[in-house]
Amino acid sequence: MSERKYSKDHEWVTVEGDVGTVGISDHAQEQLGDVVFVEVPEAGTAVEKDEQAATIESVKAASEINSPVSGEVIEGNAALAEEPGTVNSDPLGAGWFYKIKLSDTSELDALMDEDAYKAYLDSLD
Repeated sequence: MSERKYSKDHEWVTVEGDVGTVGISDHAQEQLGDVVFVEVPEAGTAVEKDEQAATIESVKAASEINSPVSGEVIEGNAALAEEPGTVNSDPLGAGWFYKIKLSDTSELDALMDEDAYKAYLDSLD
């Protein structure tokens, strides 16, 4: 498994080859509260780094999920339509949002590793 990288917007991506899997961090799902609806992009959708790729609604708020990387969506996690709470119960696993074929792997260099993300979270307190 590849290293998980994080954005300052609390999205994560893991990459194998040129395919990334994108989701939100445990911190983000805690902030949102109980997730009641998730809309993920469909295969074939082009997404740009830092632009909206998915929508998530919780009992507290609706939020946009911005993509941490650019590329073409190759799969949306359709299971989230039936079980949006998976984002709460397993945000770093089964609660992933979409898989993307990366168009520019150098974008990963701007993301934080696990330790840097933890330090970033600590700085928010």
